[in-house]
Amino acid sequence: MARSTRRRGADAALGGFGALFDLKAAGYSDPILVATTDGVGTKLKVAVAAGRHDGIGIDLVAMCVNDLIVQGAEPLFMLDYFATGRLEVALGRAIVDGIARGCREAGCALIGGETAEMPGMYADGDYDIAGFAVGAAERGKVLTGDGVRAGDLVLGLASSGVHSNGFSLVRRVVDDLALDYRSPTPFDTARSLGDALLTPTRIYVRSCLAAVRAGKIQALAHITGGGLIENIPRVLPRGTAVELDAAQWPLPPVFSWLKRSARISSYELARTFNCGIGMVAIVRADDVEAATSLLAEAGEKVYRIGRVASAPTGEARVTIAGMETAWPA
Repeated sequence: MARSTRRRGADAALGGFGALFDLKAAGYSDPILVATTDGVGTKLKVAVAAGRHDGIGIDLVAMCVNDLIVQGAEPLFMLDYFATGRLEVALGRAIVDGIARGCREAGCALIGGETAEMPGMYADGDYDIAGFAVGAAERGKVLTGDGVRAGDLVLGLASSGVHSNGFSLVRRVVDDLALDYRSPTPFDTARSLGDALLTPTRIYVRSCLAAVRAGKIQALAHITGGGLIENIPRVLPRGTAVELDAAQWPLPPVFSWLKRSARISSYELARTFNCGIGMVAIVRADDVEAATSLLAEAGEKVYRIGRVASAPTGEARVTIAGMETAWPA
């Protein structure tokens, strides 16, 4: 599975104590390395309860490589860490197969990892996974968001579902309603609740990398824990704010169900979940059509969801208009 992810720069055999990567062979002349690490969080508890582990590896890759592309970096290689009380070969195979599929989709090589058996640390059937990814961008091409200015437009790229954040609240809702992950979901009767919630996190690497390399992107924000409210400001320069319009994209049914079932406000929904937007791209007004075309041609559903405005010191960096109308309980 790992061998199937080989790419230029990663041709060494597996099984050594360390893995090599040749940046020159990968086509870089003066690269800056970008590194990320992440996990899947308590979505793992849903996978264990539902007995479905085939997509968790994709989640792990997505959480790492989507953070790399935010800085304009091409994912080059990844390592994984898998820990459990007692290794079940079929379980391990399913997880690594998902990691390999995610790496192939992102164009990065799975060049190593660690499998740890720790009896007494994990209950029977429980496990944890973590990922470590490294990418590169040519010097001077790293995406920082420093060029964002008032008048820029905000594009939203559709998510595939809840992705890999907010699952402590999701699991509480499932427990409070006494639902079974193998039963039909309340918001999509064609699938079980477990299948719906375990839809893998979307990987945005190839689409966003094309738009970045075309010079059409000023900033990207991966919408993870903290939702739209807390993630977009991470790529905004001081003195700017983003104004979104909730009517400009559809709220997927899973989020309507979570809002109603958890009895949370629209603001808390937007501060906890991606609300249907997994990646945000900030572009010049003159580039919006070209950027939208590039992203759509690469398979993304793209929505024009807002604009960048000037903001005095202390003003909220993200506001979302029309939430109560567009996102009824």
